[in-house]
Amino acid sequence: MTPVRLMVVDDHTLFRRGLVALLEQDDRFAVLHEAADAGEALRCVQRDRPDLILLDNHLPGVRGVDAIAGFKEVAPEVKILMLTVSENEQDLSAALKAGADGYLLKTINSEDLSESILKVLDGESVISPEMTTKLVAAFRNQPPGPGVTAAPGVSPADGLGILSGRERETLALIARGASNKVIARELDIAETTVKIHVQHILRKLNLSSRVQAAVYAASHGIG
Repeated sequence: MTPVRLMVVDDHTLFRRGLVALLEQDDRFAVLHEAADAGEALRCVQRDRPDLILLDNHLPGVRGVDAIAGFKEVAPEVKILMLTVSENEQDLSAALKAGADGYLLKTINSEDLSESILKVLDGESVISPEMTTKLVAAFRNQPPGPGVTAAPGVSPADGLGILSGRERETLALIARGASNKVIARELDIAETTVKIHVQHILRKLNLSSRVQAAVYAASHGIG
């Protein structure tokens, strides 16, 4: 398997170098470059064309969310995964609108970070559970425009009716930002069973990620 080529962009030297060292312990990843600001990162993206950028938001000069458009312009195929301390829903919204493929908080553990990187490369969107909750809340408070579908997936009549009771319970907990471990504890089932329920929910509702499932649930009064 060819290692995933990564770039780490963060102005905190200790965190950046620690993250690089951590990633390089995993044979699935190869860190091409690390950068402390958006300008340096842009030059490296244009030259090296990494597969994925781990991008902090609070950078000197140009914020991470404001640099995304430039990265996409010089390397349209690059995936961008925000890794930040910001729990501000406006930063989350700005990042997603600019084309970020995910938004993670720096409190994430190393195993989940690695899995998130691979999910993004498979075409999924990943968002920290804490931020998923804020995204869902923002969606609930946003009135749908005329002729605009409230959420991706199938219609409520076609979709929710074919979910089992346990799948609906799982979907409600996803909408609250619960992880598989928390869902397993709440429903008193195995974590592997939760994963199966999630897979069934995504398939039945024609969705591709937990984020879409959370938004779908919020738009249909579940959660």
